[in-house]
Amino acid sequence: MDDPLASLERKVEQIIALCESLRAENRSLRERITALEDEKRNLAERMTAARTRLENLLDKLPAEETHHG
Repeated sequence: MDDPLASLERKVEQIIALCESLRAENRSLRERITALEDEKRNLAERMTAARTRLENLLDKLPAEETHHG
């Protein structure tokens, strides 16, 4: 029969390995979240700049005439 203490030790080692794996995965996911938040902020800034440029271009266009010929 298997030694209960050895069996318990193996289970504890498996739990420790799982915890370490989950810690590494969590760290990786936090880094990915930070990168995605940075990318989102950058895209929002670029959209705002593009919107401003478009609004400035529209302001420079001649007003549409309401009367034809």
